[in-house]
Amino acid sequence: MNFLDGHLYPENQQPLIITAAPYAPGWIPSDFPEDIPITMEEQIQKAVDCYEAGATVLHLHVRELDGKGSKRLSMFNELIAGVRARVPEMVIQVGGSISFAPESDGQAAKWLSDDTRHMLAELDPKPDQVTVTVNTTQMNVTEHAGEDDFKGVSRGFPHLYATYKDMIVPSNPSWVEEHIRRLTAAGIQSEFQCYNINSFETIERMIRRGVYKGPLVMNWVAISGGMDQANIYNLANFLRAAPDGAVVTVESSVLNVLPVNMIGIALGLHVRCGIEDVLWNQTRTGKMSSVEQIKQLVRISGEFGRPIATAQQAREIMQIGVFYDTAEETLQANGFAPNRNGGNQGFLRKPAEIGQGVSK
Repeated sequence: MNFLDGHLYPENQQPLIITAAPYAPGWIPSDFPEDIPITMEEQIQKAVDCYEAGATVLHLHVRELDGKGSKRLSMFNELIAGVRARVPEMVIQVGGSISFAPESDGQAAKWLSDDTRHMLAELDPKPDQVTVTVNTTQMNVTEHAGEDDFKGVSRGFPHLYATYKDMIVPSNPSWVEEHIRRLTAAGIQSEFQCYNINSFETIERMIRRGVYKGPLVMNWVAISGGMDQANIYNLANFLRAAPDGAVVTVESSVLNVLPVNMIGIALGLHVRCGIEDVLWNQTRTGKMSSVEQIKQLVRISGEFGRPIATAQQAREIMQIGVFYDTAEETLQANGFAPNRNGGNQGFLRKPAEIGQGVSK
């Protein structure tokens, strides 16, 4: 992405899209009973609360009445329908990692089967987005955390700590390509989770080969443990590769969430917060609800002079519901250079306008 003179000025930036992740499938209700919703009504109300606080994208997971993360698509359908009825403008983003949490003590944290995950394309009502992981990788969500991040909560239990330490994201090429095709056929946008530069490069190749034909909407996921470390060098490297038409949301975990989001706000990117990513305030003197985290970002963005996106603006920025017919149209719309044409040595540059050829 090109950062030109004035790119830090709020008048040259898009309104800020805040994604809320309030359902926290990686925690158990006793970790934060005041803010982890359990009943269906509580889960619907949590979406309303996040929307009213300033979040226009809802990262959605579902919890059963026993407090465990739900793997039943019927529960997803019920929650989506409830949120649509109460806050119809909110962008609903279903988390593709729908078996995030282990079902019983000592059981490995593993994701559902390929066929089951494909069924996210059959959700009814359909969400606006489903997150799509790209390339199989380690997802050790404990690696860059400190002991104090898990003190007194379930992640500190030895069996759960070991479970999440050894978690792996399965996203082999044949699965992810088929998943994208099914989501596109259902009119659901693929929201790509990019763990490092190679995730992005794989997405670009899929676009160039016509596998994905839609707006490029991505999360840069800086949680270490097989994914990028939360530092400015990794983010800058990722952004230098991303085309001008991409929409990039920054995402991290534990106490990295707030500083990474502040960097994202300053750079004109978009942000994600919520108790799925962090339970504590920056001094670890208390827990911080999803709504409190959203309000904090709204205040900080206001001090930067950057307005918060309305739901309609978020839909327009992310181009929800937009798809393209060809690889060439997708490349152009997202700001990529066109595919190479035979021996065209300039294929990495956008073609010159007529009348701007090289003088002889």
